[in-house]
Amino acid sequence: MSRRSSESRTKAWSLTLLLVMLYIINTSDKALIGLVAQPLAEEFGLSSSQIGLLGSVFFVTFTIGGFFAGLLNKWMTLRWSLVVLALVWAATMVPVIVVSGFTVLVICRLVLGLAEGPSGALIYTAAYSWHSTEKRGLPGALITCGGSLAKIFVAPLLAIIIGTWGWRAAFIAMSIAGLVWCIAWLTLWREGPYGKSLPEKSANCESTSAAKSASVPWLKIFLTPTFLGGVAALIAMYCLFTVVLTWLPSYFEKGLGYSRVNSGIMFAIPSLVGMVALILTTGISDRLLSRGGSARILRGVLPAVALLTCGILLTALPYISNPALAVAVMSFGYGIGNINFPLINAAVSQICPPKQVAGTLGVLLALMAVGGLVAPFATGLIVDAAVTPAVGYATAFQIFGIVAVVAALIALVTINPTRDAARLRRNTQR
Repeated sequence: MSRRSSESRTKAWSLTLLLVMLYIINTSDKALIGLVAQPLAEEFGLSSSQIGLLGSVFFVTFTIGGFFAGLLNKWMTLRWSLVVLALVWAATMVPVIVVSGFTVLVICRLVLGLAEGPSGALIYTAAYSWHSTEKRGLPGALITCGGSLAKIFVAPLLAIIIGTWGWRAAFIAMSIAGLVWCIAWLTLWREGPYGKSLPEKSANCESTSAAKSASVPWLKIFLTPTFLGGVAALIAMYCLFTVVLTWLPSYFEKGLGYSRVNSGIMFAIPSLVGMVALILTTGISDRLLSRGGSARILRGVLPAVALLTCGILLTALPYISNPALAVAVMSFGYGIGNINFPLINAAVSQICPPKQVAGTLGVLLALMAVGGLVAPFATGLIVDAAVTPAVGYATAFQIFGIVAVVAALIALVTINPTRDAARLRRNTQR
């Protein structure tokens, strides 16, 4: 490897890690409501359905915001679009500290959702600009791992901050973190060689042809089986993701009987399992794809089987009475299902030209967020109606486990990025 190539790879991974840091902040902002759910309920007299509503209203505007990822990528450079979004995130923490109340919380969560909506697609697009098509699984996994790292390291730290200084201190800490990241980003960022402004050079012939296409009609992309199957799988997995973010500490505390601090710390366990699964599966799949492996198997069948496993395990939760075993089943099932996020994102990015990646992923992630509109609020209603909180939480996870099984079967028969990239190329050439 030449010195220039070595420096380029070092730069690529350094900037990818900087984007991982932003994703950690992104996920921590989302998870904050779950961590402060019980203190909020005690201070303001909120019901479980109201806490669930706080989790769900975020995803109303988050879904809307996701559709603007392509426009932001067209109007602004990645440098400035991500800075603007991160500054808005930091600003939404302030009113909650100054003027506390349910209404203020709802408004701030709506604004936060609108600003975070486009961020996922733009973060992946920025990272993909430094990695060729067949090598995007691992960097995508590292970004997804940012969500796991937020729960493994940031969530326990925030739980300690909340226990020591109160829930408002956690909002202050997240605001400061966003400002610090902006300074680092403005200092270090530049777009990589596989971005929208440059043609992509890839060892994979299908990806190369797709990359060289000037553009593909948007509707044709959105109607491919790969895109539709990816939407089904990600909606189901995002239901679980948002329920975990909003309710897992409460499930551990009120449902399984663990202390508040221990529940916040245990919040990290499913994410630790997920992080190991993400690194192993995407690292291996990238290596196999680089050697000519099947994208259908590695980016279609593999995530579908993982989601199927996740769903089957979660449907068993109501029948488990031992708290430690319930934590183990929950952690393994949810953790293995997480590999859907980077692998399906990589599959969808493979079927469209580089300059349409941000817009395509924006729509994909916006549709995915529909799961967040429904799941946290529905869980709150289920818990309020249940005989005990333990029964309510377990039932909610079982319901979303069944949804995951159905979505996994859909994904299993539809996702095939190589086939759909070839179809889009033929349609464009006509």
